Amino acid sequence: MGQSIHIITSTPKRQGLSKHCEIIFYEDRNFMGRSYECMSDCADMSSYLNKCHSCRVESGCFMVYDRPNYMGNQYFMKRGEYADYMSMWGWSGCIRSCRMIPMHRGSYRMKSYERENFGGQMYELMDDCDSIMDRYRMSDCMSCHVMDGHGLMYEQPHYRGRMMYLRPGEYRNFMNMGMSGMRWMSMRRIMDSWY
Repeated sequence: MGQSIHIITSTPKRQGLSKHCEIIFYEDRNFMGRSYECMSDCADMSSYLNKCHSCRVESGCFMVYDRPNYMGNQYFMKRGEYADYMSMWGWSGCIRSCRMIPMHRGSYRMKSYERENFGGQMYELMDDCDSIMDRYRMSDCMSCHVMDGHGLMYEQPHYRGRMMYLRPGEYRNFMNMGMSGMRWMSMRRIMDSWY
């Protein structure tokens, strides 16, 4: 029988957060082995688990990363069971850090720029966009400013391919964030109904 580690931390009050978020990580596939229960951000899971091959999101939404400190490949997880996420996503590594996504109720606003440091064409997005190229005739998106809400940028149209989590703030150069060589082609809002 697997050994469990329960880490409960006080989560800072975040705007719009009305319910707790909880994710449980397991060392082995199919929810076996030692487990680690998390209710907030975790920059490095190696002190809790040697590896992570499955997880269960009990409530809320999380972004998981294949490197510590919220770096590397990212994947969005909402409530559900992920018995063997590595084969599902084609990852060769395993989850090393995770970030809780606070629930946001209200409008979504993001300014998207063709060039780094908010240069070139600019378009304001207030809803999902399945193809930035088709809708705005923008060949690339290299910086953005998220004013309201949380979203996911995808490297291919129609919300496919690798993704990047965007929370409110300024993103002056995606290449400086370890995303060099990637082009962002679609964007989807993280909706409160996903919680």
